[in-house]
Amino acid sequence: MDRLRQRADFLAVANGARATCAAFVLQGRRRGDDGPIRVGFTVTKKNGSAPERNRIRRRLREVVKQAGVISMRPHHDYVLVGRRDALTRDFATMLDDLRSALRRLDRPAPQARNKARNPNGMTRP
Repeated sequence: MDRLRQRADFLAVANGARATCAAFVLQGRRRGDDGPIRVGFTVTKKNGSAPERNRIRRRLREVVKQAGVISMRPHHDYVLVGRRDALTRDFATMLDDLRSALRRLDRPAPQARNKARNPNGMTRP
């Protein structure tokens, strides 16, 4: 498992599927190459001071290590966007949240309706 480090890679993953949990948001995207699984971590400044953000990032890295590569899909990139709840959330619960989020990312997206709608909500023929 490799780390995402380039901004362009983070932006590409941001356009993919996403699953929300209390402690983090998991974003995922399939790549076109045969490279290894890559994981990136990010925590915004609104989540606290630098030591708090670093603690959130360390906890997220450890959750990914504990979950293991087995639950992640090959040839995919993942980004965990940390939230403030990651500081106080139980580690075992965060691990379950990650496994659950990975399963949600694997589900196919719901199909969009093909019928056009007018402003009143009625379908057109």
